[in-house]
Amino acid sequence: MGSATTQALAATTSALTAAPSVDLDVARELFAAVRVLAGSSQLSGALSDASVPAEPRRNVVSSVFGGYSAATVSVLDAAVAERWSSAADLISGIEEAGIRAAAIAAPQVDLEAELFSVARTIAANPELELALGSRLGDSTAKGALIEKLLGGRASEPTVIIVSSLVQVPRERRVRSMLSHALRVVADQRGRAAATVFAASTLTADQTSRLQSTLAARYGTDISLNVVIDPSVVGGVRVEIGDDVIDATVSSRLSDLRHRLAG
Repeated sequence: MGSATTQALAATTSALTAAPSVDLDVARELFAAVRVLAGSSQLSGALSDASVPAEPRRNVVSSVFGGYSAATVSVLDAAVAERWSSAADLISGIEEAGIRAAAIAAPQVDLEAELFSVARTIAANPELELALGSRLGDSTAKGALIEKLLGGRASEPTVIIVSSLVQVPRERRVRSMLSHALRVVADQRGRAAATVFAASTLTADQTSRLQSTLAARYGTDISLNVVIDPSVVGGVRVEIGDDVIDATVSSRLSDLRHRLAG
């Protein structure tokens, strides 16, 4: 991510946080804007063209998205007024705003856990992942499929996020999109998301101690998503962001075998 995009993303996030009455309709409208921009390279290119002054770009937002709520338009205005490294980055920034809006609108919902569960379900069903990630097929139908699969099984904000993401994959794998969405939700809520691989279910005390240890290490609250994986034998492997902390017995045995072989 270029420095221009980093700054633009921060400004867009600030505009969303300051926007009045951020609800699920705002999330829906931001995702709808993503679909419009992803479907028109001419429009996304015009709105991300840093050689054009901000005011004309805002005028385009008013013309194209003027029917959206005031909160949504204020976020789009802030986004297009910034300098993005590319049109793709602008689209990604607005998509991230949509994910954050869903998190803001439903503070009582454990979105991280639900998104993690959906990602695991898709990972366990290669045919479903292939169907959702394929370039072929109608994007609206993919969104409808997610709504059907998750209806009654996941909260409304989770359904909105997942169904919206699969409609505009933009060369990304479904699991990658969901993992990113999970991290964005966690960040919006002031914490980091960690995936823990363990041989068996962690006790409440183990969970609490692991969260405290990770929080002290990373300087932020931690939400844990646990995967039961007998292959780890014992101990845990933790993935948080780009970091991997491997304290499993299987890892130590593998390291020992390599040393003996060498």
